[in-house]
Amino acid sequence: MADSPHPGEPAGYGDRVHRGWPGLADADGVSAVLDLRFDPGTLDTMRVRTRACASRAGFPEDRVEDMVLAVHELAANAIVHGGGAGRLRMWRLARALLCQVDDGGRPGSDRPRASFGQAAVNALPCEPGHGLWVVRQVADQLQSISGPAGTSILIRFDYGTA
Repeated sequence: MADSPHPGEPAGYGDRVHRGWPGLADADGVSAVLDLRFDPGTLDTMRVRTRACASRAGFPEDRVEDMVLAVHELAANAIVHGGGAGRLRMWRLARALLCQVDDGGRPGSDRPRASFGQAAVNALPCEPGHGLWVVRQVADQLQSISGPAGTSILIRFDYGTA
């Protein structure tokens, strides 16, 4: 595998999910419409850019808000349970948008772990233990893969579904 373009991210990390998801072979070779690193201080920007991508793709406003909510929940999980930061990528397919959130792995002794407890992450309320449940309710499909390099979650939002 090639060297990683992001310092501290293992070579090839994050490229593994969308290539291996059954039925999504068309995603291979498609350039991401959004590729953004995030941390607690950039979640607002991530939500704005997610909303813009979904709107440009032609999703109705209620689906746009579902996508923003799901991506935010996954990013908050990456921050709290991963290494305190992560990466969001989005791909536009003929009839869907794919969103992948990578956490980059659990913090080691040299990486401080984010700790929010019951507090809000960028002013959105945090209800521990419900994030993935919420994502499953609004996304059309979800796949996760975890390993020593961290966790990647890929969600799919199809056009024309509620």
